[in-house]
Amino acid sequence: MLVVDDHPIWRDGTARYLAEAGFTVAGTAGSGAQALRIAAAVRPDVVLLDLNLPDLPGAEVIRGLLAAVPPTRVLMLSASGERQDVLDAVTAGALGYMLKSARIDEIVAAVRAAAAGQPVFTPGLAGLVLGEYRRLAGGGMPAADRAAAAGGARETGPPVPRLTDRETEILRLIAKGLTYPQIATRLALSTRTVQNHVRNTLTKLQLHNKAELVRYALENGVD
Repeated sequence: MLVVDDHPIWRDGTARYLAEAGFTVAGTAGSGAQALRIAAAVRPDVVLLDLNLPDLPGAEVIRGLLAAVPPTRVLMLSASGERQDVLDAVTAGALGYMLKSARIDEIVAAVRAAAAGQPVFTPGLAGLVLGEYRRLAGGGMPAADRAAAAGGARETGPPVPRLTDRETEILRLIAKGLTYPQIATRLALSTRTVQNHVRNTLTKLQLHNKAELVRYALENGVD
């Protein structure tokens, strides 16, 4: 993995804690340009990225990382919990967003979740992003409903697949940042059953991973 932060003490300390937790830290970077160069060389599975770097906007760095190393998962670790900062990071492709106020064990758990492809957020941030998407979408009406209500020009593509109540419930919890085991516990299901529902939802929506699933939930006001 790659740790990117312009504060040397924070960057080196975080890298050390993650190495002690069993992660292979392939490198560290103090700027966006340096992060892009190192990522292209070491091809990390996870990039722990600070939002505010001295040279490039965080969203631009995210897009650059995903373009250079498509399989990588970008997890934000930032001091900013501002709505627009979180929204920009998620729409650029970040899999999760953690605040620097989180405990080190929470950061370690978040990195593990990201490495497994699971979206993860500091509690409260997922709901914040969902609320902003609803506002931008015009009061929370899903895109398909807005198109139907317009009565004028309509999409000519295939209809949006209908999810079952259980699939929608699980999608909502994924968007809130819960892991598969947490969802299983909350809904009194097995983890395998939750995974099967997610797999079915991905197939129905023609999506490829949980990051795309979270973006779908945010864009369609699933909350």
